[in-house]
Amino acid sequence: MNEDWIYNCKLCPRKCGADRSKGVGRCSTPLKKESDVQTTSTSSQWCIPVARAALHFWEEPCISGEKGSGAVFFSGCNLGCIFCQNREISTGSVGKWVSVNRLCDIFFELEAAGANNINLVTAAHVLPVVREALIMAKSRGLSIPVLYNTSSYETVEALQTLDGLIDIYLPDFKYMSSTLSGRYSYAKDYPEVAKKAISEMVRQTGPATFNEDGLITRGTIVRHLVLPGSSMDSKRVIRYLHETYGNDIYISIMNQYTPMRDVADHPQLGKKVPEWEYKKIVDYAISIGVENGFVQEAASSDVNFIPKFDCTGV
Repeated sequence: MNEDWIYNCKLCPRKCGADRSKGVGRCSTPLKKESDVQTTSTSSQWCIPVARAALHFWEEPCISGEKGSGAVFFSGCNLGCIFCQNREISTGSVGKWVSVNRLCDIFFELEAAGANNINLVTAAHVLPVVREALIMAKSRGLSIPVLYNTSSYETVEALQTLDGLIDIYLPDFKYMSSTLSGRYSYAKDYPEVAKKAISEMVRQTGPATFNEDGLITRGTIVRHLVLPGSSMDSKRVIRYLHETYGNDIYISIMNQYTPMRDVADHPQLGKKVPEWEYKKIVDYAISIGVENGFVQEAASSDVNFIPKFDCTGV
């Protein structure tokens, strides 16, 4: 593994240049040697923080199914949206240090528990370690699909290192407006970065395919979280995705926005999306010809749907 990303990190589009062996970058995620984490180890292998590894039942039906998705939640995040529902881990404050070998073992433990897939949640900022673990797991016979769950704030170069390792991409397309992305995620370049990233993901997976149980085995599902007061931007996102990819992708229109305490300076984000507003966006998607998609019930916008990040399974 090239160690440039450790001492001068430019792994994600922020290219902050942090020395992550000594401190954190914009992703709030330092790195530690295994020998520093485990007193019985003499390994110089780099470790990353993981907050949870368990069966997850709240993804799209073709991902979770009846047995659940094997979700591995990585601590830290390179985007840092102010409305993040997983703020507890996105700031890097929760997690257990995990080596490549341990991460590989976690994949097999989830497979043994009956997981439909391995679901890598927000791994962009620790991608080289995750990639090594995937290569190791596949060489040892991991047989279930691997899903990459991402904000889409990724470089094409980083995603290309995953070509052949990822079966399913589950990217967000959060904003078409650079004003909104700058205001809520401090990333005015998000729309253009996400367009290029999703294009690479679709190139790698091709059109979606499903097994006899209706579970996705390969393909790309693009998520869009509807934000209060931003319905025009939501329509622009959906139109772009449909005009660009047609039925080669699935579009998941999400209604799970839940106001969190960090949005106090943005009154518009202090409320849930009204059901009528969400319905108008869904109706719009149907009116422009979107056929492959998922919608959510209003009950999904509840803090009870946020998993406990207590290092379960780590």
